[in-house]
Amino acid sequence: MRIGIIVAMRKELDLLLPLLQDSENSRMSGFEFYRGKIGKHDVMVMQCGIGKVNAAMGALMLVNHFAPNYVINSGVAGGADLSVSVMDVVAGARVAYHDVWCGPESELGRVQGLPLYFEGASKLLDLLPETKEIHKGLICSGDQFIDKKEDVDRIKGDFPDVLAVDMESGAIAQVCYLSNVPFLALRVISDSPGANHDNTQQYLDFWTDAPQESFALLKDMLNRL
Repeated sequence: MRIGIIVAMRKELDLLLPLLQDSENSRMSGFEFYRGKIGKHDVMVMQCGIGKVNAAMGALMLVNHFAPNYVINSGVAGGADLSVSVMDVVAGARVAYHDVWCGPESELGRVQGLPLYFEGASKLLDLLPETKEIHKGLICSGDQFIDKKEDVDRIKGDFPDVLAVDMESGAIAQVCYLSNVPFLALRVISDSPGANHDNTQQYLDFWTDAPQESFALLKDMLNRL
């Protein structure tokens, strides 16, 4: 199978590239692509940049140039529920926007003509081990770094089931939905703005201590696919 993997930041890319075997890189339209093998699968990894526009551009480039069977958005996210802790993984069984509103006749979070929730690829979700450190649930996306408890409370007021917040999953999910490509967001929790006001320092500390094994879950999932 062909698997496309998108990350937002160089720090995330540096944790993922060691998973690739026989990798080679190329550049197209301003994006760097790294192609190699994970197990039996042909994998292409790219860094899209932060935010919804970068994520959508990167996802469309990946889909058009690589024609993947699955697209996975891997990286970090902020925890949005007390049930998730730093270093836990949230797999996006559903993904939604927390910052979209198209007017009084629209549902908060829904882009007109599209579903409110983008569903995660069920086959990939089923391959994840059942442990207390892995949570399958709702990820909410928006063009905002969430660093205050009141912002988490606002998002949870609209989406009570949200487990994590990020800045890219929604846009990548939308591109994949429109392109008819199964998608999964797989995010490691780097900080917990819902429980800790000093989550900016918590986020910075995460990168100092982040173990390679946290991203190895992705490799394990693909090896079982």
